[in-house]
Amino acid sequence: MPKRRTSYSAPRPTMRTGKGGYQLPRGRARSQRRPGATYLNHSQGFGRRRQGFRAGGPNTRKPYAILAVGCAFLFFVASIIWYLNRSVEITYNDEPTSVRINSSITQFIEDNELADTYDAGDLLAVDDSVLERGGGARYTVTLNGEEVAEDAWGTTLLTGGETLAVADGADVYEEHEVQATEIAPTVTIDGTGAIEYVKTWGIPGRSEVWTGKVSGITADRGVVQEVVNCEIARASVYPADNKKVVALTFDEGPSSATQDILAVLAEKGVRATFFLEGDAVEANPAAAKAIVDAGCEIGSNTYSDTDLTTLSADEVRSQITRGADAIEQATGKRTSLVRTPFASFSLENWTQAMDLVSAVVSWNVDSGDWLLPGSSEVASTVVDSVGTGDIVLLTDNEATAGQTAAAVSELVDRLLAEGYEIVTLSELIATDEDLKDAIDLSRVTMPENAVLPTLPAETTE
Repeated sequence: MPKRRTSYSAPRPTMRTGKGGYQLPRGRARSQRRPGATYLNHSQGFGRRRQGFRAGGPNTRKPYAILAVGCAFLFFVASIIWYLNRSVEITYNDEPTSVRINSSITQFIEDNELADTYDAGDLLAVDDSVLERGGGARYTVTLNGEEVAEDAWGTTLLTGGETLAVADGADVYEEHEVQATEIAPTVTIDGTGAIEYVKTWGIPGRSEVWTGKVSGITADRGVVQEVVNCEIARASVYPADNKKVVALTFDEGPSSATQDILAVLAEKGVRATFFLEGDAVEANPAAAKAIVDAGCEIGSNTYSDTDLTTLSADEVRSQITRGADAIEQATGKRTSLVRTPFASFSLENWTQAMDLVSAVVSWNVDSGDWLLPGSSEVASTVVDSVGTGDIVLLTDNEATAGQTAAAVSELVDRLLAEGYEIVTLSELIATDEDLKDAIDLSRVTMPENAVLPTLPAETTE
């Protein structure tokens, strides 16, 4: 039988058996596809793209995104530039006007071409004669009512809402040397009452003689700053609505009777003011501390029982300072409220030590307890004499210790029965509408530019 050549160059494929019967080599794979799944259709070839599919191709939307971002950035920058250069409203010479925000005063003057609108001031000699026309200040500029120096025009910015005024320039004096003389304030005292305090502090004045560096002229300019003389006021307390209030005060303590007095006051529910002597405080610091702990008010009776009007200025200051030092060391509180021994504090003493005291307080009613008349007599003396707003003098020393507590107990009962409220000195002053803001017993109110005054040529108290 002749041999015949088939068209196969390789062995003929054979049928494969498997599940479902005989299959070609790829038939089995096709049969394993899951219903509903999506598969790549290779029959479309690899040289065509499916519609809407750009896998691996260029992104034609990217240029539009870049353009949008660029536009947004430019808008943002433009907004900032506009905000930083926006116009704001100010008032210029009583008229509303617009100005670019953060313009300086110099820029405002230039932008509005004000250079020829106002006349410059003149340069003057020290005797007021004119050395140079137009040699003074170029303009006078005020902002919100305050004058602005020329060297600040370029740095003072307008942000809106300001009131700006520009006017003719001021005259300016030539450079000159100054010979100054201080004018010392004097002191006067006026009024009546148990409380003395500084109503007006003394501020020195000033006179000047000028010598011009350009003209060589010497001129007496007279008083260039007026002196403010010191005023000491005396006053009594007049409670508002005639309220029945009275202040009990004790001198010369503390003593061995102090704790008994405090016990009586605490039992009655009232407080008092104690003027303490420095030497007595040093001898009995615990009693001084007990006064503060009881909520009572303290003042100084100076350091020792000495008439201040007989002392030198240094001695007066020492008595007041040492007394306050002793009280502070014992109680932890410093006081500037003073009652001087014998209520002696002259106008000269004020000139010597007014920077050390908040007020000098005497009394309206003297109980006379220092005469040792007995507790009932002390109480009667006070009750028969007292009126609303009065300050009562009592004594807390060793000589009166035997009658003090008993006298205070009876006195307080009778005053309360009369309808009086018993208060401290500070509380008493607070009831007076005229005095409550004028006197601060807790501190010295001397301003920094004040000085101790001098006595007038003719002193009359």
